[in-house]
Amino acid sequence: MIEAEWPGQIGVCEPRRVAAISLANRVADETGTLVQGEAVGYAVKFDACANKPKIKYMTEGILLREMMSDPLLKSYSAIMLDEVHERTLYTDILMGLMKKILRKRPELRLVVASATMDAKELYEFFNNSHMRDKSKDTAVILSVKGRQFPVNMFYTMEPVPCYVQKSVETALKINLSKESGDILIFLTGQEEVDRAVRLLKEHATNIEQADKKEKMFILPMYGSLPYHEQLKVFKSAPDGYRKVVVATNVAETSVTIPGIVHEDYLPKLADSTPPEIIRTKLTYAVLQLKALGISNILKFKFPSPPPVQNLRSALEILYALGAIDINGELTKPLGFHMAEFALDPLYSKVLLSSGDFGCSEEILTIISMLQVETVFTKPSSGSFAVKARIQKRLFEVEEGDLITYLNVFNGFISSEMSQGFCHKNFINYKSMRRVVEIRSRLEKMLKNYDVPIVSCGGLTEMICKCLVTGLFPNAAYLHYSGVYKTVRGDIELFVHPDSVLYTIPQPQWVLFCEVMHTTKLFMRDLTVIKSDWLLELAPHFYHKTTHKEF
Repeated sequence: MIEAEWPGQIGVCEPRRVAAISLANRVADETGTLVQGEAVGYAVKFDACANKPKIKYMTEGILLREMMSDPLLKSYSAIMLDEVHERTLYTDILMGLMKKILRKRPELRLVVASATMDAKELYEFFNNSHMRDKSKDTAVILSVKGRQFPVNMFYTMEPVPCYVQKSVETALKINLSKESGDILIFLTGQEEVDRAVRLLKEHATNIEQADKKEKMFILPMYGSLPYHEQLKVFKSAPDGYRKVVVATNVAETSVTIPGIVHEDYLPKLADSTPPEIIRTKLTYAVLQLKALGISNILKFKFPSPPPVQNLRSALEILYALGAIDINGELTKPLGFHMAEFALDPLYSKVLLSSGDFGCSEEILTIISMLQVETVFTKPSSGSFAVKARIQKRLFEVEEGDLITYLNVFNGFISSEMSQGFCHKNFINYKSMRRVVEIRSRLEKMLKNYDVPIVSCGGLTEMICKCLVTGLFPNAAYLHYSGVYKTVRGDIELFVHPDSVLYTIPQPQWVLFCEVMHTTKLFMRDLTVIKSDWLLELAPHFYHKTTHKEF
């Protein structure tokens, strides 16, 4: 595209920040330039290039936000959407928006790249010509042949009770065989990866103690892993060891690991991953579309239309948050301000409300801590795991996980952001540095919206009430049966084992930030609240009822 001397910028969208940053560095190296210079740069959440490089690598959320100030992307001559087969929420939204933009700007070049997705499906979505004359087609399929390696696939004869355990067993079985080569196991998330790594390392230790030949070198691979830890997967295993990499889909297509000859594919899965847009909450997506001027969300052309009920639920929550009015239009100024945050609307509402509760300093910290995937490190060895648990208790409070995060951050700042403090308390140093950066950016945004930056001076009740203003849809109560249930929907939930509330008498009412579905539906990042606060602060969402017995 550069060699063709096209005017304007070239934008390349990646689903992950680590891919955008690493690819920008790679292209800068190959072109003999500096990253974030005039030729190559990147923009990711809370970290954007100040200038306008010719080639700009970015995450999908960044491009979506750029459309708010430049709806037709007039500064770009070409846009590339990479890894679209992952069908993230933003991928589908961007494809729908690009379809609209291309009707207004036919000269804009859009490249939609995928290693595995059915190209015909994309062709039919973007082709605006409904005539048989192929010369008038607005889309074309270009195939690039890559290196192909033979793959043998084996399936279980029947469903397995735990695919993580079965993956570990399969890796051990392969390791006992005389066939050479390393092993790659794909799992769905960091928690599963850590669990599998822990189990494999226990077996690896037993093998070494027994002085057997089938030694294993176990390595995790996921997006939030420190960069120097990620690089270990590319190195050869020590002599006499077989490398076993346990990864999320970060290593699916954009990362190639040499030496891998076994791919664990258990149990048998669907041919393609269901698009995220049909299986996730749409609150943030709908808010962004509203900010882009899409008034009738139900008629928006999605590549895979989400369930209507999910769209209605998102609209209901946005209305209860005060982001949209009864006619579905963004409110002024709250709705417009919330749309400008690169955050879940529940979090942005909490931030914008924090000045009214006199605790914006504390809320800034808590919301920033929630933007990193992990704060506490999880040692795999037994003795260090116990020490890590003991050290974590120094920060824990009965109000829940979010106030605990506040204590961790305050301790980190008091230590002058010491790496030794993090090492001693089993805290991820790089994550904490990242929290400081995010907090600084969010604080500037709040100041721009005239939100006073004040501290509540340790009055945690004010912090918890402020959290209710945004997180009220995520309320749960302790049912007499001993499990938690959502107030609306009556869904059974359980406290996650990592929560500070897991080992103490469980409170009657809690807020959660997310739900993780493994063996059960587990609530993560909990805060203890009072039921009266829901009626006081979310009257549009909750109301009091009386049940009569006859």
